[in-house]
Amino acid sequence: MLTITRLDYRIGARSLFENASAQIAAGWKVGVIGRNGTGKSTLLKLIREEIEDPSPDSAIRLNRGARMGWVAQEVQPSDETILEVVLATDAERHALMQEAETATDPGRIGDIHMRLADIDAWSAEARAAEVLTGLGFTDADLARPTREFSGGWRMRAAIAGVLFSQPDLLLLDEPTNYLDLEGAAWLETYLKKYPHTVLIVSHDREMLNRCVTHTLALEHRQLSITPGGYDAWLKLRAARTALLESQRAKQEADKAHLQAFVDRFRAKASKARQAQSRVKMLEKMQDITVPIAERTTPFSFPTSTDKLAPPLLQLRNAAVGYGDDAVILSGIDLRLDPEDRIAIVGANGQGKTTLVKSIAKRLALVSGERTAPRSLRIGYFSQDQMDELRPGETVLDHVRDALPEGTPMAKQRAAAAAMGFPHEKVETAIEKLSGGEKVRLLLGLMAIDKPHILILDEPTSHLDIDSREALIYALNDYDGAVVLITHDVYLAEGTVDQLWLVKDGRAVRYDGDLNDYRKLVLQADRGSA
Repeated sequence: MLTITRLDYRIGARSLFENASAQIAAGWKVGVIGRNGTGKSTLLKLIREEIEDPSPDSAIRLNRGARMGWVAQEVQPSDETILEVVLATDAERHALMQEAETATDPGRIGDIHMRLADIDAWSAEARAAEVLTGLGFTDADLARPTREFSGGWRMRAAIAGVLFSQPDLLLLDEPTNYLDLEGAAWLETYLKKYPHTVLIVSHDREMLNRCVTHTLALEHRQLSITPGGYDAWLKLRAARTALLESQRAKQEADKAHLQAFVDRFRAKASKARQAQSRVKMLEKMQDITVPIAERTTPFSFPTSTDKLAPPLLQLRNAAVGYGDDAVILSGIDLRLDPEDRIAIVGANGQGKTTLVKSIAKRLALVSGERTAPRSLRIGYFSQDQMDELRPGETVLDHVRDALPEGTPMAKQRAAAAAMGFPHEKVETAIEKLSGGEKVRLLLGLMAIDKPHILILDEPTSHLDIDSREALIYALNDYDGAVVLITHDVYLAEGTVDQLWLVKDGRAVRYDGDLNDYRKLVLQADRGSA
């Protein structure tokens, strides 16, 4: 289906690919993995010819006649309904349906209807509705104009469109960034049954284990493809590294043995020829190199020095929302104790973020009671805070402002380094940071006050797999309460032991684990799960 040969590509002075090759067969579901900045999104752009590879020896070839599909941008706001926009992504069906309305020649009308039958055009609305519902749209949403939806929901519609059109090669770049846990679970099952080839860039470890048949890894400017999901690739890489280390140790022993012979007998006339022969053997030996694993800077959430008795926080008969006329959730009776580990589940739009904003006191209760010790400190992270970072200022400026006034420069730089910003990065302007670096900075700033509660609303959208693993370690080491909203099942399973379910205007404890909840979502209709 797709062949990549001798790919070389540079951005400025930085090389992303050097003589990289890979071959992908029809029907494979391929997970594209690699650390942030290795070139995963660039590879997809090269495949779809959005950017050109300047190297004359490189070649990226798609099977002749194969259709390629990807999500270019969010659906634009208009008076067209969400369903109409998705149906229009099947270009052939859309063109034939339009022509059928104006055609007058009986022969052409017959040809049109025969072709519409061949491509199963009459079931298109049901198929499009199934995809949209799976991604979280309600039946009522299908008839609403696109201008009534937020950018995030229009991006979901764009994903629905490319899934519905079923290209021969489907390219997806971090699709779960726009989905809730329920939508991500549905997408996994859809991709497993998808009849054609898929290339999906993702940092969602569970998705990469559940729905891909092969893993395409970008490491050290090379491409390597292996069967199986992410965990299978990890095992293969570990085995390959162990083999290389064993071979290198044997080579070093052989070299030492040969060098000892040369050193001992080089000056002895009767052994000079043998010594020279061993010198040539040493010169011909090609060093076996073991790729150095890149180190991920750990996250750190220091434990508060002043312990508080339980409960840390309690909501009694609370209602949350945006005023009496916009109540989102009501009748809430929940409490947080020290060392609680809670994930909040529920479809997007049900009120998860509204709930945590109210817990963090960023949003006043509409009614009811919120009780907490006066000295309680809460660390709150959300994607919206990335807009609060100040363009034109540096990492060090933000760290300095978060520390107590008069903190010595050495301690300011040490605090920045602990967040993952060494001396060469600390003077970087905010607008030049990657999404992952901005997340690191916000999480680091949040932890400076040593909060008793951490509230994290989708913290992983810009983090690679290694950074997500580091976040799990840090949360498990943290000695306070954690409230988490995430679509990353691996992160949630690795850190939480309780679930709160937000649905139908209520927020309650859920008696089950994430696996139980995932099964419930997949077995039931999205509207009633």
